[in-house]
Amino acid sequence: MTGHSLAVVVALIAVPLGALAQTPPAKPKAAAPTPTATVAAPVPAQPSPGAGPVIVVETTKGTFEFETYPNEAPRTVEHILALVKKHFYDGLRFHRVEPGFVIQVGDPNTRDYTKKNLWGTGGSGTPVGLSELSRKRLHVKGAVAMAHSGNPAKADAQWYVTLNAVPRLDGKYVVFGRVINGLDVTTQIRVGDVIRKMSVKP
Repeated sequence: MTGHSLAVVVALIAVPLGALAQTPPAKPKAAAPTPTATVAAPVPAQPSPGAGPVIVVETTKGTFEFETYPNEAPRTVEHILALVKKHFYDGLRFHRVEPGFVIQVGDPNTRDYTKKNLWGTGGSGTPVGLSELSRKRLHVKGAVAMAHSGNPAKADAQWYVTLNAVPRLDGKYVVFGRVINGLDVTTQIRVGDVIRKMSVKP
C-alpha cells in the first residue's frame, strides 16, 4: 500500500460517526398494493323524517330527485305538485346558472330561444299566494326553494337548487325541498339545458 492510499484510509476512519448520520436514509420502496374488495355503489339517500312526496327531474344532463316539505310549506308543495302533474315543467330550460351558488328554472318563455331576453320573467300566472318562510328548512347544500321578485307570497313557478349552503338566503325565500339523489347532476347543469320530464315518484 502506498503512502497516499494509507492516508486516504486513515482520513475515512477519522470521519465522525455523527457526520455520516446526517445523510437522509433512502426511502423504502412502496409495498405493492394489495387487492381490495369491490366498493359497492352508494346507497341512494332516503327521504328525511317529515318529508312528503319526492319529485323526479329528468334533464339533458341526467336525473335528480328532491324531497318536499308539506309540513312546513303545504301551499307551496301543493302548488308545485299541481304544476308537475300538469307537465308544466316538461321542456323548460334552466335560465339561470351560477356555479357554486344556484341553478334556476320555471319560466315558460324558455321554450322559445327567440324570447331569450325574457327568460326569467315568466311563470304559470298563478302565484302561491302565501309566504311560508320556515326556520326549520334552511338553505343547505341541495335546498330547493321558490324564487320571487321581492314578495315570497308572489312566488309562482320558478324554483332553484342551491349548490352550496347559502345561509344569507334563509328567511327570505321559501325552502320547500332538498335534493336527495343526483346532487352531482345539478352541478353539471348549464343555461339552456332542458327538463325532459318532471314527475312525482310513486
